[in-house]
Amino acid sequence: MSEFHGSASRGPAPKPSRTPPPRTRATGLRHRLAELRGADVPAKALDARALAALAANPGCRRRAILDGAGVDKAKLASALGAPSGFGQSQFALTRGNAFEAKVKADGGAELLRLAHIRLDPGAEAPEAAAVPDLTAQGPEGRTARTALALREATRAGGWTLLDHPMLALDVAGSLAFLEPDAVVVHPDGSWSVVEIKSFPMLDGSADPAKVGAAARQAAVYVLALEDVAARLDPAPRVRHRVLLVCPKDFSNLPAGSAVDVRKQRAVTARQLARLTRIEEIADALPEGTCFAPDRDTEELTAAVAAVPATYAPDCLSTCELAFHCRERARAAGAVTRLGRPLRAELGGLTTVEDVLAAAHGELGDPDDPAVAALRRAAALRAEALQEARAREVAAVCR
Repeated sequence: MSEFHGSASRGPAPKPSRTPPPRTRATGLRHRLAELRGADVPAKALDARALAALAANPGCRRRAILDGAGVDKAKLASALGAPSGFGQSQFALTRGNAFEAKVKADGGAELLRLAHIRLDPGAEAPEAAAVPDLTAQGPEGRTARTALALREATRAGGWTLLDHPMLALDVAGSLAFLEPDAVVVHPDGSWSVVEIKSFPMLDGSADPAKVGAAARQAAVYVLALEDVAARLDPAPRVRHRVLLVCPKDFSNLPAGSAVDVRKQRAVTARQLARLTRIEEIADALPEGTCFAPDRDTEELTAAVAAVPATYAPDCLSTCELAFHCRERARAAGAVTRLGRPLRAELGGLTTVEDVLAAAHGELGDPDDPAVAALRRAAALRAEALQEARAREVAAVCR
């Protein structure tokens, strides 16, 4: 009792101090990535095209950390003095947007007709399809609203068209928000991805390279849809045949084709799983590393150089930093600039200097198949040159 009165005589007890909540691993990583991007620089969202390119080169730690941190690689390349013309022209974007609007007009009636014909001809015709409102606050809100709309459409049955839904996919410890052109829910509750492209479909077929790129992009959406389906009980079926819609011949009329993306989906899933985790790359960077485009060129060059890259000629069509990385690969004499197949054949010989030294017998184990092949090729070349010189001498003597 005396202790109680003694404490009361000293006045009211002080209010407990508010301590900030402990930083979790996820919030700590987001804070670290924001520091790398620049405190006042908004994050550039990953899209399916970038993920498909990232999965095609999983060994490139530079692209992994830049994409994971939301760095705008086009602005970074310009700040480094190596701007790239990578990306679609404004004319192509305008034409693509106009064609997509035409395909989705009247509640997506034409799009659903193509989905019925190409993907699900045995189902009832989509005469009265639902088109739910997917608006919400922020990408997280739109992702949750999309998941709810998919669940409701699956339970309701019938045809449903989701226009520009938002999906989320975990990529090397970082969440990427993806926005496919459309997702169709079939009367049996299955889901299909729709890709709308502005390149033409001539006589029922399109450019194989462009179709392949569209298939790789659609495969990323299929993976993200499968994550949503896995959280439902029972899990709906995500179809591996997607609907590709393109202009027919040289007109602006839409034509549809079913594209099987099972192979692209398997490759993309495997490559994304192999990606080095972003936090491991971030932890290995020097303190104070920042990729904000307003930094000095020397500082940015040092920051980019601190992250190893795996350059290949394919990067020229998929990455905004390709010109910068190609210049550095040339300066270092890296054999990767000659292509991935040749790099794989050369084994432990990573530079052109090492390759030439091995061919001339100055480096390498003679029992190494790559070294033996190089020396054999060098011997054949020397023999051919010697014969050519001998013929030239004989011709002069005549």
